Amino acid sequence: MSNEVQDKVIEIIAEQAVLDVSDVTPESSLDDLGIDSLGLVESIFAIEEAFDIQVPFNANDPSESDFDISSVAAIIKAVEGLVAEQKQ
Repeated sequence: MSNEVQDKVIEIIAEQAVLDVSDVTPESSLDDLGIDSLGLVESIFAIEEAFDIQVPFNANDPSESDFDISSVAAIIKAVEGLVAEQKQ
């Protein structure tokens, strides 16, 4: 499942940043990709819809949330965690 999650998250982020999927790597930060706060919100909504999960409302505050948005890899890991929780 991990590759499916990674591919879909990268696809969503690339779409929101108006980039080719090949331009988005797990090592990319949202700043690197030119994603502002509105783009982040739109990406989160798209991720929630795609995976039928609920991202914590405080995801943008690392001290308050386990959902890390510091890089694409961190977002992928957080989404994998939420998907796993949902299946329990």
